[in-house]
Amino acid sequence: MSGQSSDFLGSKPTRKAYRWNREQYSRHRRFLDIWAFVLQLLASRWWMAKPWTYAGGVTKDKQAARRRRQAIWIRETLLDLGPTFIKVGQLFSTRADLFPPEYVEELSKLQDRVPAFSYEQVETIIEEDFGRTIAELFQSFDPIPLAAASLGQVHRAQLQSGEEIVVKVQRPGLKKLFDIDLRILKGIAHYFQNHPKWGPGRDWLGIYEECCKILYEEIDYLNEGRNADQFRRNFREQDWVYVPRVFWRYASPRVLALEYVPGIKISHYEAIDAAGIDRKRIAHLSAKAYLHQLLTDGFFHADPHPGNLAVSSEGRLIFYDFGMMGQIAPLTREKLLTTFFGFAQKDAGQVIAALIDLGALLPVEDMGPIRRSIQYMLDNFMDQPFDKQSVAQIGDDLFEIAYEQPFRFPATFTFVMRAFSTLEGVG
Repeated sequence: MSGQSSDFLGSKPTRKAYRWNREQYSRHRRFLDIWAFVLQLLASRWWMAKPWTYAGGVTKDKQAARRRRQAIWIRETLLDLGPTFIKVGQLFSTRADLFPPEYVEELSKLQDRVPAFSYEQVETIIEEDFGRTIAELFQSFDPIPLAAASLGQVHRAQLQSGEEIVVKVQRPGLKKLFDIDLRILKGIAHYFQNHPKWGPGRDWLGIYEECCKILYEEIDYLNEGRNADQFRRNFREQDWVYVPRVFWRYASPRVLALEYVPGIKISHYEAIDAAGIDRKRIAHLSAKAYLHQLLTDGFFHADPHPGNLAVSSEGRLIFYDFGMMGQIAPLTREKLLTTFFGFAQKDAGQVIAALIDLGALLPVEDMGPIRRSIQYMLDNFMDQPFDKQSVAQIGDDLFEIAYEQPFRFPATFTFVMRAFSTLEGVG
């Protein structure tokens, strides 16, 4: 056999035309769609492992090509399955300890750009949550959203006092969809936890619980408002960071009003240059902001993609969207510092000890291959100027180290890894 038919996958997934994009969800239909995806993935993985399925014999290049096609299919199918799976896929895009590099790379491209829902639905949600119409609450309200994503959309508005704000409104029926999908995912997590090959050494149930916590917190807009307030307080002494304030009179579990703070999107390089802002300084401030969040506060923005970071005309960093935040306990912060010192001192033994202490590395009888892998990374990458290195090559090497060795990052580190990988792209 040859061609894409030998992958158990078609060239494109069956497009479901965003079947999830409605208020009424069928539990039975979702069960069939989700398990069909899982079973097709398992069958494809089994098929790919058989040497006789490769025309002309199996080679590493042929295996990599199949994994690449499969990874694209996974990404597109997750998009079709909707908000729950878009978010889970985005979280898994940093789990190089769980998935091959082709999967990680494709999942990192998973963007939740989806159709907006109607203005009539926006009106209904606001009236249900506040008992007043949009006209009664606001002096003006733009019916066309500034942005739409899988969980909600943002509209520009003006208060009766004249203050400019943005109003974030949650997608209708989202909690019901999460309830259905996460119940199904629990069964899938149990299956993988008990699998003889994929279960040992991996905390699938812990990852599932962490995903549940993340997803339910992200659709509670009152929680997001509290996050924004705490984040704003944490940076009150740093005038180079700006955090929009929350208007609590216009907040509910499904609606959140925030100060309208325009800025230049951090990835609009030409606009930043045209404004006379030093891009190197912005990169430096971004790194400084995250070290402050991770090592000083232990409370950090877990989704710093270019849509959530902007630059003011004065060169200040502006943070948006506080639904996905992470926390690090003080003891864990100390262990992270020990790991960083080990990297700085090129001490593979100290790095290994710190990673074991963090629960990110399972001690095995023969630690030699792991020590050599880490030492190779320290010797080859730490002294070279970053702009002279091949970022893709470094990434490939790190993925190989993580995937082939017993690295098992705790579920709570999903946020940290996501923030670092996203911030690296911004940098």
